[in-house]
Amino acid sequence: MDGIENLRTFVTVAAAGSLAAAARHLDIAASVVTKRIDQLESRVSTRLFKRSTKRVTLTEFGARYLPQARRLIHDYDEVFAEMSRSPRQVEGHVRIRVPTTMAIAFMAQALAKFQRQHPRVSLDVVVQDHGVASGGAPSPSEMGFDIAISGGARTFPGVIDETICPLHKWLCAAPAYLEQRGMPQHPRELARHDCLLFESLGRTWQFESATGLPVLVDVKPKLSANDQFVLTVAAIKGNGIALLSSYAVSTALRAGTLVRVLPRFSWATGSAPIGRSAGSERDAR
Repeated sequence: MDGIENLRTFVTVAAAGSLAAAARHLDIAASVVTKRIDQLESRVSTRLFKRSTKRVTLTEFGARYLPQARRLIHDYDEVFAEMSRSPRQVEGHVRIRVPTTMAIAFMAQALAKFQRQHPRVSLDVVVQDHGVASGGAPSPSEMGFDIAISGGARTFPGVIDETICPLHKWLCAAPAYLEQRGMPQHPRELARHDCLLFESLGRTWQFESATGLPVLVDVKPKLSANDQFVLTVAAIKGNGIALLSSYAVSTALRAGTLVRVLPRFSWATGSAPIGRSAGSERDAR
């Protein structure tokens, strides 16, 4: 950068006819102009200007190379002007794994919007539910994924986890079911109800009261499934109380086909973050 700025100062001094005028044009101190010209003359090992107390004039050597210096500065400025006008495009190919329920609920729209904003990015989206990771389970990167989204607190060697947002789980049931079986007032009462179980959560549900105290309850599932929409439909039909991710039941809650149960008790381990992997494991289910 010093070489370019020294050349720019050389061209400016030649046009202005004095060091002081060049300094005013470049909005720098006259001493800086002098330093830059000295550096340039030192580098080319010859004088570029004949200097007097009032004016500077080009030497024969300086006059010979002035047109080339002007052209170089013009081209340099043009390149940067063009680069600043061009949109900064993200480009490349990304292979991403998304849980089925999340893909249906909102990821399909999010990915479509992303591609409209970044048309040079190609996506390979694999909609796939996956169980709890075991010691021998391959990492997302070993399976060829750049990004994998899930809602479990999974970690893999060589994988970077990144939190995207909190993940809320809500107890929900159909009004008809609650009218018939009654609205639970405490999580312990769930043991007497028909429960619809998302299998990766296990049969012991842990809640947190408003005071922060943990409450554990063992449930007996009337239905268990590895897909949240299967459970959502069963809950809407009045088959029991389901503990599901907020995004899976938000539409039904707005429509009134489901209502919240025990809203004062939060799912203690359910704010599993939506995260990423280096291969990339993005937690979010």
